[in-house]
Amino acid sequence: MKQSLKDILGIKYPVIMAPMFLVTNARMMIEACNAGIAAAVPALNYRTDEEFRAALDEVREKTEGSGSIGVNLIVNKSNPKMPGQLQTCLDKKIDFIITSLGSPESVIKACKPHGIKVFCDVTDLKYAKKVESLGADALIAVNSRAGGHAGNIPPEELIPLLNENCTIPVISAGGVGNKEDLDRILGLGAAGVSVGSIFIASEESGVSEDYKKACVDYGKDDIVMSTKISGTPCTVINTPYVQKIGTKQNWFEKLLSKSKRLKKWVKMLTFARGMKKLENAAFSATYKTVWCAGPTIENTDKIKPVKEIVKDLVRDE
Repeated sequence: MKQSLKDILGIKYPVIMAPMFLVTNARMMIEACNAGIAAAVPALNYRTDEEFRAALDEVREKTEGSGSIGVNLIVNKSNPKMPGQLQTCLDKKIDFIITSLGSPESVIKACKPHGIKVFCDVTDLKYAKKVESLGADALIAVNSRAGGHAGNIPPEELIPLLNENCTIPVISAGGVGNKEDLDRILGLGAAGVSVGSIFIASEESGVSEDYKKACVDYGKDDIVMSTKISGTPCTVINTPYVQKIGTKQNWFEKLLSKSKRLKKWVKMLTFARGMKKLENAAFSATYKTVWCAGPTIENTDKIKPVKEIVKDLVRDE
């Protein structure tokens, strides 16, 4: 038997409130941790290191003795802030780091001496074996029902595949929006789950009321995959604006993305422009509504406090 997420992080329930770009904030993390689960925030949600450090200090101070706090780091070259963000995580002695979109080798090496757990986003067995060989503590199995940058394999296939071929715990990301989903995913052999989309429409979330209301009004059939936002397939709500601009890169964008000489810079520019578009839509009223979310918004029927969302999800299993 592999170690449960509850034992790895010392939490009451085997759940991480997933790090959501532009959405997760200190208030949400505090409420999640105090409700008995772990919570992670993207380092990129903070413009300056001072803001990042202040947020981590606030969460630690207001969750003493409960929950577990983590940070999501984008570890590829599109994030030049990564080394500084990693140092802040080490200085603040956070409990765990989730790595995305690149090699976690430097992060794992830096965290081991400090006892900070490193969980790595993976979408297939090949990459899972790679990060396991580098010393990752657990796998975040990003499946085809995840919000944001989703994988291609459904959880019913991905979780058993990784469990059978890897020795470290598998944490499933995607497809959990209620207690039945949680029980089903744990029944497949997951050590725990990472859950994001159902927390977007929380009272503590800082996004616009329009964004929250969209998560209530739209459902799983309104989620589409777009490559126009970050260059990498990303799930968004199929608003009239998304329908207007389309979900696939045009021929010129595809051509630039394939150029060996320009590929790196095109990817960075596409990512920056896409993130700015998401930011504008997340915090203000605009007809250019590009809202990132996963199919589990099907379970969002009203705007609620984080602690109530957690309670509905775990129902004191």
